[in-house]
Amino acid sequence: MKQLKVGGLMTGPVVSAAPEASFKDVAKLLAEYDITGVPVVDEDDRVLGVVSETDLLAHRERTARELMTAPAVVVHAEQSVADAARLMVRRGVERLPVLDEEERLVGIVTRRDLLCVFLRPDAEIRHRVREDVLVDVMGLARDGVDVHVMDGVVSLGGRLRRRSQARMLVGLVERVDGVVAVVDRLSVQEDDTVGEGGARRAHAVFE
Repeated sequence: MKQLKVGGLMTGPVVSAAPEASFKDVAKLLAEYDITGVPVVDEDDRVLGVVSETDLLAHRERTARELMTAPAVVVHAEQSVADAARLMVRRGVERLPVLDEEERLVGIVTRRDLLCVFLRPDAEIRHRVREDVLVDVMGLARDGVDVHVMDGVVSLGGRLRRRSQARMLVGLVERVDGVVAVVDRLSVQEDDTVGEGGARRAHAVFE
């Protein structure tokens, strides 16, 4: 199932600061490029931390190394946009430095960038759920499950053979780009899992 990768959404090259950069130098970077934070990188472009406007307001006359929040919360270019969104929400950050396979800084992604993905039209989301998830991945008929989408919230209805199959479907739909939440209204013929049931559950993806 195809998912939009962070590398396809990130902004690059990235404005960054050296560890020895002064308070004034970092402040100038934020003002000149109209940004709210800057990664601090070593000579090999590896991220050491991030200096935000909040860090600057809390301290004065220090170097970037002393000002930065470390370790930085980062994401890799090959990770999905949905994974980046969840990480951003969980850690309470506004931006994520993006690293390549060698852990070097190659871009940056912000909440605003991710929100563009979560504004995907409902009709397109429904099409992707039916084609990519139901048909391509699970081998079901595209009309084998009732799929309704409103404002990014996907409601799944109908009857499947096994509970494990229903759980897999919900998990896959949660990963579709643009999905905000999944409401599970599926029923099953047999429960092949151990644990709680429940015919109606809402799964938040990005808040």
